[in-house]
Amino acid sequence: MASRIEMQICLGSSCFSRGNKDVVMFIREYLRKNHLDDKIVFKGARCMGLCSHGPNMIINGTTFEGVTLSKIEAILEKELASLI
Repeated sequence: MASRIEMQICLGSSCFSRGNKDVVMFIREYLRKNHLDDKIVFKGARCMGLCSHGPNMIINGTTFEGVTLSKIEAILEKELASLI
């Protein structure tokens, strides 16, 4: 099996106050709905040091800033297209 894609979302207080809880819930549902649970390692991360640009996440080493509910689906579809 190919190596799994790693996704991390910042769980720092600034990202949390900017709505990352809703983004986390959306990502979990997206992964389940698209049967990607076994292909993605999704976990929380400590502060990424980009607080004023949050919520922040990293997908396979690429950092995404300002990840909101309105942006997350397009990011996931682009970054995970090869798995779906």
